[in-house]
Amino acid sequence: MKHHEYYMKEALKEAVKAEEKDEVPVGAVIVSGGKIIARGHNLIRSKKDPSAHAEMIAIKKAAKKLNNERLNGCALYVTLEPCSMCAGAIILSRINLVVYGTKDPKTGACGSMISLLQHEKHNHKVEVHNGVLEEECCNILKEFFKGKRLKKN
Repeated sequence: MKHHEYYMKEALKEAVKAEEKDEVPVGAVIVSGGKIIARGHNLIRSKKDPSAHAEMIAIKKAAKKLNNERLNGCALYVTLEPCSMCAGAIILSRINLVVYGTKDPKTGACGSMISLLQHEKHNHKVEVHNGVLEEECCNILKEFFKGKRLKKN
């Protein structure tokens, strides 16, 4: 459990980078062989790209680093439960483990709204753990949106 917390703290650092860019504060890291090989944070607004989620950015960087579209043996740590787009990329890249901090009841595709990663029809099954540093992961999002509402009023 301690190593999950270490990597989630690294993902939270990425979430802070997103927040500093006025992006929804979600961060991700990909680990292979006990080492972080890729990092990502939301860049949707900055890049004007709806697919620029933290997970997607980290997956692309990891594939480039490993020079392989398959990320077998890799683990993804992300502060917010992945959406269906990111879950699809996780399956296609063959990531073995996903650890996320807080649930996303509106678009979460790892059990909250739908469960894509462990669907019986997929030939690749992904191990999923949630709730790692949940309070910290939830709070950064709550504070971000609270600030947005205050600015609006």
